[in-house]
Amino acid sequence: MSTALVIGESLIDIVNDAGRVSEHPGGSPMNVAVGLARLGRDVELATWIGSDDHGRMIEAHVGADNIRLSSSSRGADHTSTATATLTGGQASYEFDLEWALPSVQIPTDCVVVHAGSLACVIAPGHRVVAETVAAARDLATITFDPNCRPSVLGDPGAARHDVEQFVRLADVVKASDEDLTWLAEGGDPVDMLTSWMELGPKIGILTMGEHGVVAMTAGGVEIRVPGERTDIVDTVGAGDSFMSATIDGLWTAGLLGPEHRTDLGDIRPDIFRQVMQRAAHIAAITVSRAGANPPRSDELG
Repeated sequence: MSTALVIGESLIDIVNDAGRVSEHPGGSPMNVAVGLARLGRDVELATWIGSDDHGRMIEAHVGADNIRLSSSSRGADHTSTATATLTGGQASYEFDLEWALPSVQIPTDCVVVHAGSLACVIAPGHRVVAETVAAARDLATITFDPNCRPSVLGDPGAARHDVEQFVRLADVVKASDEDLTWLAEGGDPVDMLTSWMELGPKIGILTMGEHGVVAMTAGGVEIRVPGERTDIVDTVGAGDSFMSATIDGLWTAGLLGPEHRTDLGDIRPDIFRQVMQRAAHIAAITVSRAGANPPRSDELG
């Protein structure tokens, strides 16, 4: 069985919802790993956790979906946390982060490498992520989601420079309208994604919540998929479930692996639309329930 390697932070979300505080394993890359595993994929996660109670929570969480932790993942002084305050279902975050992943071994049967979020911009571990992704290009499809956190990144101009290093390495890039508007310092997110396509990705995806999806290919195809109506409980993990569903859909279509890089950019419009519609549906399921809780295959009908 081919494997997906996901590289990035795992942390504990400490959620404050109208004074009710709870703790849940989270982190965008970890959520993508869980989403892929729940869709039936073999997944290895390269992350950075401590030997504390929070680290053990994360190990138990990913272990429940048979996700393997890379051997270099344990060794942090403490496991990172993100305190999320919910207002009307929308989350804002404050972070206590440690990201010093020392190395990553790429599985021999790896067909896709996903990276994103804070792991790609936080020193010192971001250099290891970039080196691993660059080395993996000859072995696997590269997918990337910047999942920007302005409260951590600070200056959007500097962040854009760091993010675009990964855009140049990626075959598939997904970003939210909030991500791209912030990185473009108020500019149009569609224009931003269009400019990113000139840096080399084969597929670019802009998610806009209830307003749907704009997606484009290196071959010149652009599609728009409407948002799926649902009762929103919260938006935690919505973009991550969309990302994992996109990877899964392209996997099913036989478009992953370096030998299919050109085919990925020339994906048939009908298949592209089907992949985007299914990803939007999976994201809608995720926002209809509390926390980053993506669906399993048997929930999709």
